[in-house]
Amino acid sequence: MHLTNNSIAIIGAGIGGLAAALRLSDAGLDVTVFDSASDVGGKMRTFASAAGPIDAGPTVFTMRHVFEKLFDDVGESLGDHLTLTPAKILARHYWSDGSTLDLMANPDETAANIRTWGGARAEKDYRAFAERARVLYEAFDAPMMQAAIPSQAELTRKVMSRPSLVPKMAPWFTLMQSLRHSFKDKRLAQLYGRYATYVGGDPFASPALLSLISHSEALGVYAVKGGMHQLAQTLRTLAQARGATFKLDTHIKQINVQNGSICGLTTDDGTHHDAARVLFNGDPKALQDGLLGKSSRAAVPNEHVQTRSLSAHVHTFAAQPTGPDLSHHTVFFGDDPKTEFGPIRSDHLPQDPTLYICAQDRAGGAQPTGMERFEIIMNAPPTTDTTASQREITQCQTLVFNTLARFGLTFTPKPTHQSLTPPATFNRLFPASHGSLYGQSPHGLMASFARPTARSPLKGLYLVGGGTHPGAGIPMATLSAQHAAEAILTDLASTSTSRPTAMRGGTSTGSATAAPAPSASSAS
Repeated sequence: MHLTNNSIAIIGAGIGGLAAALRLSDAGLDVTVFDSASDVGGKMRTFASAAGPIDAGPTVFTMRHVFEKLFDDVGESLGDHLTLTPAKILARHYWSDGSTLDLMANPDETAANIRTWGGARAEKDYRAFAERARVLYEAFDAPMMQAAIPSQAELTRKVMSRPSLVPKMAPWFTLMQSLRHSFKDKRLAQLYGRYATYVGGDPFASPALLSLISHSEALGVYAVKGGMHQLAQTLRTLAQARGATFKLDTHIKQINVQNGSICGLTTDDGTHHDAARVLFNGDPKALQDGLLGKSSRAAVPNEHVQTRSLSAHVHTFAAQPTGPDLSHHTVFFGDDPKTEFGPIRSDHLPQDPTLYICAQDRAGGAQPTGMERFEIIMNAPPTTDTTASQREITQCQTLVFNTLARFGLTFTPKPTHQSLTPPATFNRLFPASHGSLYGQSPHGLMASFARPTARSPLKGLYLVGGGTHPGAGIPMATLSAQHAAEAILTDLASTSTSRPTAMRGGTSTGSATAAPAPSASSAS
């Protein structure tokens, strides 16, 4: 296959690559997406089971407005393609002392639940925290998440113009330190500390500013009919309808560079493909490590990929549960977060883990009987190991299901080690990631400025996905696709005499000459 200068090639069919493929094909470009996996979605994977396909990746659909904009920009309506059911219960939480707390879509209902559960002081603390998170989210959405290139100077100006933001940011505190000042009840500090893990962070090392993540969930949590993987399939279908081509089960050996610019790529079978524009949707560390050739290492500075976020042990299985009533999203807390994150920082399994369970068939408040589909996530350190030993797998299996048994939760049949995806497997599936599920670590106040942005220093090579700005998570990867597509279209317009189709709802761009690219690994 020969790729012309009127084509764009995307390496990796994760959500970032899929959203970019849709935007670029809608703008009239000839888009080809490569991926080494046999299906699209990247980390948004599924496994087959007796109860149907089980989500084995992201499970929480938030920030609906990001996806509405994506669909609107390409002349579609989100509701015409995906059925989204708003969750009344955002998440259910259990502690070993027998206490249970539901966070609700209605903040007043959450406040009432907290008052019943923890008293008037707990309710007051919650209301103050929720308001602070809202203010921070709204203040930093535009200059950080929505901006193609975050500006430290612009952020400083924003804060200087609103000095009341400084104590809300608590820049001198970690997230956990801030939460312990915010909540007298340590259980609430533990609960809201979990939001750091949404982007692969340790609450004892992440900046207090990450408290704003809780507001993104307060804006609404949705269940996708058919599972989260339907989002990936829908983006693929819409991109194909606009002429995009998908080449799966195709591994890219290297990106070829000549005179400092992209000139093509080579697949594992030795086939060369001409390319003038490449969009990489994988862990940026794969480029820096030279997995796509030595020349492409210049695309990502080492400091942008060196520190890794958390990984996880993920169980995916079908079974019949017995015990505590589960919601669609349920968390079982360990007694002390220090015994979870302390060992992880030392590259060990947590001693007393907190476990998240997605009961996929309970979306929308359903109460199924018989076999159900489950995903269980336990935080873990990233790893450079290429395989996980049977001893490690057994140890994890015992730790997870013994912990749940202490809460009275058991499953029939009991899941086997075959249900487990350990960090080592994630490292194999997503090369150079070290098993990290979220790319660069979010630790440190300046971590948001350390991620690579859409334009790389290597001419013709662009980046997209959870490893790039604005960060990890399905909404963030979708925003990164908007930034990448706009960068490509703008650059094409500036170098072309013909004027391409402008991206609907986006910036004015050209329509014209782009080139393809490789696909090495499944992407995020």
